[in-house]
Amino acid sequence: MADEYFLLVCDDTPHDVVLTDPGARVMDVVQAVRGLTGLSLWHSKVLVTQVPALILKGVPEEDATAAALGLCEAGARAEAREQPEPDFLRP
Repeated sequence: MADEYFLLVCDDTPHDVVLTDPGARVMDVVQAVRGLTGLSLWHSKVLVTQVPALILKGVPEEDATAAALGLCEAGARAEAREQPEPDFLRP
């Protein structure tokens, strides 16, 4: 029996939050990342220093936009990106 995949059309496609630049106030951004992810202070700092960094993966658009805005308010540059279509769905 062959595997069949179906693309479900949803109103909300998953988004990723990507940190592109921590800016000058790195510790403020570390605290913001810690609040968003629940990581420890040390892991948050490591994540912030390795840009571009994927902060959140597969969240709804509203949550991704709010998280990116929170990171920008902390002094970073971040963006909410729509997740690409999986390879197995491409012709």
